[in-house]
Formats: sequence, C-alpha cells, structure tokens
Amino acid sequence: MCMAEPSLVHRMTKRCWYLAVVAAVLTSAAAVPLRVDAETGAEAWLRYSALGPQAAKSYDRLPARTVALGDSAVVRTAQQELTRGVAQMLGRTLSAGAGSPSENSVILGTLAELHSLTPTLNPPQELRADGYWLKSSRVRGFDCLVVTASTDRGVLYGVFALLSKIARAESIAALAEVQQPYAPIRWVNQWDNLNGRIERGYGGPSIFFADGRVRDDLSRAGQYARLLASIGINGCTINNVNADLGILDDAMITQTRRIADAFRPWGVQLALSVDLSSPKAIDGLDTFDPLDPRVAEWWRKKVDEIYRQIPDFGGFVVKADSEGRLGPSTYGRNHADAANVIARALKPHGGVVFYRAFVYNHHLDWHDLKNDRAKAAFDNFHPLDGAFDDNAIVQIKNGPIDFQVREPVSPLFGGLRRTNEAIELQITQEYTGQQKHLCFLVPMWKEVLDFDMHLDGNTTPVKHLVAGRVSHRPTGGFVGVANVGMDTNWMGSPLAMANLYGFGRLAWDPGLSAETIVDEWTRLTFGSDPLAVQTINAMQLSSWHVYESYTGPLGAGTLTNITGNHYDPGPESSEENGWGQWHRADRAGIGMDRTVATGTAFVGQYPPAVQKLYEAMAECPDNMLLFFHHVPYTYALHSGKTVVQHVYDSHYEGAEHAADFVAEWKPLEGHIDEERYRDTLARLQYQAGEAVVWRDAICNWIYRLSGVPDAKGRVGRGPRQ
Repeated sequence: MCMAEPSLVHRMTKRCWYLAVVAAVLTSAAAVPLRVDAETGAEAWLRYSALGPQAAKSYDRLPARTVALGDSAVVRTAQQELTRGVAQMLGRTLSAGAGSPSENSVILGTLAELHSLTPTLNPPQELRADGYWLKSSRVRGFDCLVVTASTDRGVLYGVFALLSKIARAESIAALAEVQQPYAPIRWVNQWDNLNGRIERGYGGPSIFFADGRVRDDLSRAGQYARLLASIGINGCTINNVNADLGILDDAMITQTRRIADAFRPWGVQLALSVDLSSPKAIDGLDTFDPLDPRVAEWWRKKVDEIYRQIPDFGGFVVKADSEGRLGPSTYGRNHADAANVIARALKPHGGVVFYRAFVYNHHLDWHDLKNDRAKAAFDNFHPLDGAFDDNAIVQIKNGPIDFQVREPVSPLFGGLRRTNEAIELQITQEYTGQQKHLCFLVPMWKEVLDFDMHLDGNTTPVKHLVAGRVSHRPTGGFVGVANVGMDTNWMGSPLAMANLYGFGRLAWDPGLSAETIVDEWTRLTFGSDPLAVQTINAMQLSSWHVYESYTGPLGAGTLTNITGNHYDPGPESSEENGWGQWHRADRAGIGMDRTVATGTAFVGQYPPAVQKLYEAMAECPDNMLLFFHHVPYTYALHSGKTVVQHVYDSHYEGAEHAADFVAEWKPLEGHIDEERYRDTLARLQYQAGEAVVWRDAICNWIYRLSGVPDAKGRVGRGPRQ
C-alpha cells in the first residue's frame, strides 16, 4: 500500500530541510579553529585526562615504582599502560622494574608468580580465569599495591580497573577488591568484508581489511584491542558472518597472523567466520558433507595450519542454512553434525566454534497464518539438545526475530539444557537508528539478561543460562556485534560508543545497573563536570524508550524498511513477502497471533510460566501485545488507551522528546570540548527532524488502515485513503 503522493513530497521536503540544517551546523563547526584541548573521540573512555590538583593530591601515596613479575608480554603491556595512565592523569612518571620490590611498589603478576615472592598473600576467594584481585598490602617490608590474577590477562584487566578508578577520582586507599568475570567467553563479532566494507557498519571502512587483503597499517587494530581489553573482552571475530571463502586461503591466513600479533599484547584472541562449504569451494573436494571423513580431515589440516601461524587462535563462527548460506541440509545432515566436524578439529588446540542459531526460511508463505519466523531457532535447535560437542556453542540472538527495538526473549535460551549457549547482542544499531539516532541499548539488554525463564519452576534468568551456570555446561558467554570502523571516533557518533562500553561491562558483570554503567562511561569519556554528567546520563538512559516511541509501537517491531536500508520508516515493506518480519496490519487490526490456542503456537515454545505471561491477551504486557496477538485498533490497553491512540500519542511524544534532546544538550557548551559538543549537537538536531518524519509516516499509515482519527486532532483530518 503506497502513500499518497502529496504526503510523500511533504515528507521528503521536510527531510531535505532538516538535512540542510545539519549540513549548515557541520559546516560552521568545521570552520571553527580547534582549541588545544579539542577531542575527536579516538581515545573513547581511555582518555586519561589530567585530574585537578585537589583530586590528584588524593593519590600522593600511590607508589612511585611498578614491579612486573615474570616475563609475560601481557603483563609488560599492563605495566606500560599503568605508567601511561598515571603520567597523563597525575603528572607523575612511575619507574619500572621487575622481580622483588626494593621500595614501595605497584606489583603486577599472576598468583603463581606472587606466591614465589610472598607465599602467604592469598585472595579471599578462588580467582576464576581472568578474575583479578586489587590489594593494598605489606610485601617484604614495603607498602605495596598488588594487582594479581590467575592469568596474565587478568592482571591487565586489573590494571585497567585501577586506572578507571583514578580517572573517576575514586579512592584507592586500602584496596581489597576481587572482580570475577561472569562468563568465560566475552567476544565481539566484526562483520568486516575483505574489500574493506562492513555489513551494518556505520563508523567507516574496516580497520582490518582493504582491497581484498589485510591492511598494511594495523595500528588501529591494536588500538581497538586495547579498548576491548579495558572492558574485559577476550576475543574478536574479525570478518563477516556471511564469510568470504577467501578468508581461509593460505595467503590470507598468513596475512591474518599480523592482526593476531596486534591483538596479542592485549590478551584478545583472534577468531574467524567461515563458510561451511569451504572444503568443496576452496580445495576442490566433491563434497562438504560434515559426516564425510575427507571433510573432517580437511578441517583438521586447515585448523592445524592456522594454529601453526596463530598459536592462540580462538576459533570459528559459522552461519549456515540461513539467508542463502550453504549448510548441512545440502546433505540431509543437521546443525550438530556441522558444528561438531569443526569443533573436533579445534578441540586439540583449545579452540571453540560458535554456531549461529539464526537459521530460518526467508521464503515463507505470507498467506499461511500458521507460518512464523519467530519459531525457527527453537524448531531447528531444540531437537538437537545434547548432540553438540563440549567446545561447540550455539550463538542465539537475544530475540526470535532480528535485533528489533523490542522483542521477547528467544525461547531457545530455555530450550537447550545440555548445550553450551551464548547470547548475541547487536552493538551496531542496525534497526535502532544506525548511530544517527541516540539509542543507548544497555537498558534493553538488561531486560533480556534479567528475564526469568522459570525452568522447572526455578529462578533461571537468561544471564545464568548463557554463562553456563545451569546444568553445569562447560562454557558459554556473550557475543556483541560491534562493527567499529576507521572513523576517528570508531562508531560514527561519540555517544554510540556507550553501547560498546556497556556491552563489555555487562559481559563481565550482568548484575551492573544501566545507571552505573552509563555513569562510568560518561565520566571516563567526557569528564566529571556535574552538568555534563547529569545531562548525558539522563539522555542516554531515556534514549531507548524515546527511539521506540517514535518508531515501533507495542512490540510490533521498528517498522523500518526491511527490504531496503533498515533505517527509514517502511511499515508496508514487512508484509506480503517471505522474510517473516510481519505485523499483519490490515483494516481490522494489527499484530501477529502467536498464541497456542488460535495462532502460530510460538508461545508454546516457552516454559509454562512464561506461556502464562503471553498466551492470554488480557494478561500480555502492553509493550509486547502486538508481537503475540492480533488485536482491533480500538482494543483497550492496560493503560486505558486504545491501540491506535497509543500509536498516535507515543509517536508525537517521542518526536517531542527527540527535540528535547537538542534543548538539553545546548547548555553543555563550554562544559565539554567544542568539537564533540558541536558534532553531537548536529546529530541530535538531525535526529529531531527524523523523529518527525517517523511520526508522520507511521501515524498516517495507521490512520489510513484503521480509519480511526486521532482523539487529539493531530491525525485524520482528511478522508480515509
């Protein structure tokens, strides 16, 4: 169904006007000479800005010497990072040493190395892999600050934690703190292509690849690894899940080794996305059947070659039988067969394979009311529970569709009792404004991670399931699709970096509140000016709901153009095609009936307690109503409003709140650096204009369908079209 031409012209005219305003702001910003203290965002939250004299004085008792134990390259990196941070923040140069302290010192080393120095100094609890202990203690007669861990990488994490405390002016007197990672695996996925472009990347071209090969200058890759290590990320998959077959060429593996070298000082393991058909497509086997011994031998030899060149290689990510990617169904095999043939090649080296559960038929018959893309992950993987090897991990998107602004939790999290799981979260804002709109995603992720699946009547939040804390599964964790690029500020927008920081902090400790995370990020990124901290925190924390309110109502999805750019409003694009992102809006009502009683039976994939939450229309939460039920436009929500009036009101309120962001930001002039102030102001002004475009497009669309005018007279003054 197309919009009337005058409405389209009006929308495009309005969009052009706002783009002109943004261009004028950006042009004027470029004309202003940069101040000495101008910032680009390149350092992100690792700015290490100089503290004021009073704040710096509180660290006078910080030892003036660092002592590194052992000969680990990662611990040496930690020592250098500590020296760098203290010099920039406190204006002091720490001397560096090794072995036993000869004066008051900051001691850096693993527990094993620490015990050779002082056998009686032990943390209050056992340190899991990558966990660390910060402890003020007397060591061999000197007042020392000990940073220790069970692994070298943990020591580095401890140093970053110490520097973060100083940057935020927290006391480090009498430190006695243990921090443990919640899950063993904390990875990011980059969807970079070998030609240098990034699928769903909004921060410029790839930092790894250009023109079909690895970049000559990989300094940016090393800087990225530093950022990742500072928030506890221990692995990075560097190429697109829609993997180019060339990634496993011998010459490319040799080139990729250079990226691993850039990662290694920061304790970040390199991983690769691979195509399941590689044995046939690359080396000319007549099959890639995962149960064929020749295929198993091909994977074994290929993995052995990778580990010869990259001894700390992390493993593979596989997307198969999805969106046109070849998979095990070619030979009548299942996903466990496909995952296991690769897992067994990786096993002797300690590697893992992430097998994505994003498997669905994108040629569904829209006319069949029982078809439902949301059911696909559970239907494909639940029957295989227990069939995956112990170094295979099923990587599950947070919701059953595709990174929408609001979705229910994927039922597959509760459907795999004997299989390793990882949750996949999208840091890059594919369906949430593509970094052109402010949308802080940590509050949404918190809702998912804290959601109780009620397995067997027990409290089982999703964060327990993905961390391997249920049924004693050997591994699991968190994967974030990050997609940073060559733009100076990494993601195209300074404020969008809060999502990368927030992902790392939640992967380390999902018990942290969104308020705590954003306050850390703001102080580290913009400093501790009270007005700046209060304003930026408040804007970030409200931004997800603001974006949701002018885009996707009541769980219907974002209503973006799914067959195009995934950005502009395009509600009609969801319907009458095979992609399955349907909301089934017609003249009588809107929403998908996914109930067991009358719909697709998707609700039946959840445990009984969760089924009870969603099955009955009267019990279903308003914010998920249209995901689970097809309702009349005049259906009354728990709020008392009708569905159609809620759509009108939320879109107008959302556009008003987006305009408020501009007004809230303007008083920060002079409270943060000029460059980032002007850059963000231009982005917020653009967002305010886009919110109006969204408001008008969705409100006019639902009015044309429903024929119900806005009770407040803003929509529906003309005839129904």
